[in-house]
Amino acid sequence: MKIDSEKFRVRPGEVIKLNQLPTRVAPLYRSKKNYSAILRQHVSELSDLQQLLYGSNRYALLLIFQGMDAAGKDGAIRHVMSGINPQGCDVTSFKQPSADELEHDFLWRSTRRLPERGRIGIFNRSYYEEVLVTRVHPELLDNEGLAKELRDDKNLWQQRYRSIIDLERHLHDNGTRTIKIFLHLSHEEQRKRFLERIDQPDKNWKFSLADIHERKYWKKYMDVFQDCLNTTSTAHAPWFAVPADDKENARLIVSTIVLNALRSLEMAYPKTTAKRRAELLAIRKHLKK
Repeated sequence: MKIDSEKFRVRPGEVIKLNQLPTRVAPLYRSKKNYSAILRQHVSELSDLQQLLYGSNRYALLLIFQGMDAAGKDGAIRHVMSGINPQGCDVTSFKQPSADELEHDFLWRSTRRLPERGRIGIFNRSYYEEVLVTRVHPELLDNEGLAKELRDDKNLWQQRYRSIIDLERHLHDNGTRTIKIFLHLSHEEQRKRFLERIDQPDKNWKFSLADIHERKYWKKYMDVFQDCLNTTSTAHAPWFAVPADDKENARLIVSTIVLNALRSLEMAYPKTTAKRRAELLAIRKHLKK
């Protein structure tokens, strides 16, 4: 079954409303066995393309995952990227900023972890937290040491959007391709997943009352996510709003998005020069003695 990931792209200039976008779509697989087979195929091709990306050493790929708690960010990263050579991939999970990070501009801690050419960088949450969580809880700005004139709520968020767009344009112009994935989870599905976590020892350790507290701000989060996607989805750094209520479906869509991003790059292994070929023949001759 061909998966059309483009229908989940937020197109520049298009105004989306999250409450009108699906959190669940018809299954893209016929059975659990079929799902596993499709994902294995995707993972295998991703592994080959990642090796080519590394060998070509001309581009970097930055994948940004955002979404509400329990949206499936960790699972999507783990399953989709399971076949990638760890030497060519870095995953960074951004938690609350440290005291050192708060002494710098809001982009600093993320830009320090940007991928090198030839590598894939994955951000589990990112600098977008500074126009999402911080916008829902503006009191967090008190920790950032901003001067009074910089705390103008009328302009602050638009300034940060502009900084983000400029950064992503700069990265694109220098060979880093940025793909941003919003895992669109429903309020009810989050409730179900939270309940399931309570009885799962491998998951309930990271579950706290703070997660329940944030559910009170669901509508506000949807408003700021919607504004963020509409404002910062560009041709050079698109957002994809991926229905996340069905984890398997979401992983197949995400893997297709990543595959398409890598397929679009002009990559090739370095050509062997006459000098290098002669060197290899000399090595072969030596080894056959």
